[in-house]
Amino acid sequence: MNEQSNTPEAATAFKVLAAISVCHFLNDMMQSLLPAIYPILKENYGLDFGQVGLLTFTFQFTASLLQPVVGVYTDRKPQPYSLVVGMGSTLCGLILLSRAGSYPALLMGAALIGVGSAVLHPESSRVARMASGGRHGLAQALFQVGGNAGSAAGPLLAAFVVLQFGQSSVAWFAVAALFAMILLSYVGNWYRAHGMARMKSQAARDAESARLPRGRVALTLAVLIALMFSKFFYTASMSSYYTFFLIEKFDITIRHAQILLFLFLGSTAIGTLVGGAVGDRFGRKAVIWASILGVLPFTLALPHVSLFWTGVLTMPIGMILASAFPAIVVYGQELLPLRVGMVAGMFFGLAFGLGGVGAALLGQLADVTSIAYVFQLCSFLPFIGLLAAFLPNLHSSPRIAPKASTTAAS
Repeated sequence: MNEQSNTPEAATAFKVLAAISVCHFLNDMMQSLLPAIYPILKENYGLDFGQVGLLTFTFQFTASLLQPVVGVYTDRKPQPYSLVVGMGSTLCGLILLSRAGSYPALLMGAALIGVGSAVLHPESSRVARMASGGRHGLAQALFQVGGNAGSAAGPLLAAFVVLQFGQSSVAWFAVAALFAMILLSYVGNWYRAHGMARMKSQAARDAESARLPRGRVALTLAVLIALMFSKFFYTASMSSYYTFFLIEKFDITIRHAQILLFLFLGSTAIGTLVGGAVGDRFGRKAVIWASILGVLPFTLALPHVSLFWTGVLTMPIGMILASAFPAIVVYGQELLPLRVGMVAGMFFGLAFGLGGVGAALLGQLADVTSIAYVFQLCSFLPFIGLLAAFLPNLHSSPRIAPKASTTAAS
């Protein structure tokens, strides 16, 4: 990779952003195979809903614990090639999942995939900010949209590959992990040669940006966490149990249910990209408001409509909910501008942790009630979006670079 500009943050490095977005796509595509093959694992290993939820909990809780640690450590000691190591852990987890002979082996495979996420998300978010050229919302959205698209592709691949060739075919996706490791090694070269200089320039400028007293910062973080609870508990209900809800309510096939899950996950990719760009233009708080609370009419209607309208409603739900996360991450980084890695690790870690806890609790609730009851209960979660009224206006105007770099990476 090379960069012609001598100015540390002169332009948006779109080639670098494209590289981490592609790797995020591959990473989350591989990770999304796990919930996508839950019906297969449930049948092959005789699992109940509680054990299915524990698989998600293991994967997401592992990631949630390690991501803030990775973020804090790399704030102090940047590690340009840590992304390659993280992707290697995901590769090992995939192979173990494909060959698991017992439920504990499935849990270990899920944990290894969680470790991969713990490294990739905070470090790639840091690289996105380095490469942003001041367009932080757009850069964060471009990074995240790769993950959303990958999460959407996973169920389709499970439907047309894993369902046809069996659990062992999960190992075939290790080829994607190897390709991502190669690409991330080039990102690491750019990180070491150019990204660290940009990071130092940003840190020197952002040191003057901290404006709120510590107590107000703590309260603001608490509100953001509550909003994430709303978003990711609802998302957990969809990603882990939507297929079961559809099969139970409408008596459709696993493949049909996974295609409908793809509609939800695919719409999140669109929402992420739109949310980042709109946040740069109109502010993060406006996007957070519209996203968390704006989805409420659709979630309330979802459990009570026909199969056709269920498919229709999943798309605006996915788009509106997903638009919040890039805005939340960038808002947090603007709130704590000298703790970029810690904020990314904390928020991505919370995303995984809340999703894991949500999957486990909702799975237990489904065992004692029903999947239909779980979706009716979760439909009220967006009411928590009212707490966005307590978010302060940070008054940080986007610093748009005058010209995008077309030679920022190769």
